[in-house]
Amino acid sequence: MLYPVKNLAGEEVGTVELDETVFAVPVRPDILHRVVRWQLAKRRQGTHKAKTRGEVARSGKKIYRQKGTGRARHGSRRAPIFVGGGVVFGPVPRDHSIDLPKKVRRLGLCCALSDKLRGGQLVVLDEARLEEPKTRLLASRLQGLGIHSALVVTAGEPERNFQLAARNLPRVVVMPQIGANVYDILRHDTLVLTREAAQLLQERLR
Repeated sequence: MLYPVKNLAGEEVGTVELDETVFAVPVRPDILHRVVRWQLAKRRQGTHKAKTRGEVARSGKKIYRQKGTGRARHGSRRAPIFVGGGVVFGPVPRDHSIDLPKKVRRLGLCCALSDKLRGGQLVVLDEARLEEPKTRLLASRLQGLGIHSALVVTAGEPERNFQLAARNLPRVVVMPQIGANVYDILRHDTLVLTREAAQLLQERLR
């Protein structure tokens, strides 16, 4: 399918051929959910830790004698029942990542791209370049395109002026196409692709 290409001034400067096997697949919420869950689980550090009764720094001496006090039987201040004691079944360092087949990951990315195209939230730019690294300049250009929250995907490393201007905009993220992912696509209102990035994404996902 042919899709219009715009410049940062909002003018149409041509068209780009979008592959229907990448940008027009049926959107499956179950696949999107699985891929987002896989992404978020994979980036967890898993360094959380709580001390057990064998690790807390307290005396192991018996608190008071076993019988004759009228109180419950206790042997150590390290017991979980006491304030400052160990934690029962607390978190331990572990790997939170889960397995997900490459085909499912690829389908999830295609579903995310198709969802943006179907919802009219896809913008293809001829290039993501600025004359000077001014946030105000980029904000006005994006406002002219009707963009408030966007993930901007470029072919390679983003152009320096564009990247410097975008990093002060809290709802605009710029990344190379190799880093394009389902979670970032879904959490921004608009997906902005450069012409080259759209072609590289299609070659990668065909």
